[in-house]
Amino acid sequence: MEQRGSGSLLAQPLRPPSPARAAAYLGLFVLGAVVAVAGALVQAGWFPGGLLLALAGAAGLFLGGARAAGSRAGAVAPVAGWMITVVFLTATRPEGDFLFGAGGGSYLFLLGGMAVAVICATLGGGRRPGADTARLGK
Repeated sequence: MEQRGSGSLLAQPLRPPSPARAAAYLGLFVLGAVVAVAGALVQAGWFPGGLLLALAGAAGLFLGGARAAGSRAGAVAPVAGWMITVVFLTATRPEGDFLFGAGGGSYLFLLGGMAVAVICATLGGGRRPGADTARLGK
């Protein structure tokens, strides 16, 4: 590996994910969509307990995906599925039907879900250097 003058290693180039990892990310994306639909139905039914349950379910999926995949991409895949589904659920149709009402609980679900997504993606494990390149305290 090549070193710079400061002694740090150059960043390794990114490789495309393996087929198994790509399938896992696709599965997490679909789970994010399922959790979004379930959360949209539950949050309005049992307010405020349903809202907390919906956000806890989303947080569990986002953080669990990050831990299972061992990377932040494991959190980003279900977040993408969740956000795309929520945006489609908020759009009105020509018939006038839509899933979310104009109440405060719907806005708390949308904004709270986005906040939970950012927190879980931040907490999800990022790239870590291997044991041979990490400098341990003396």
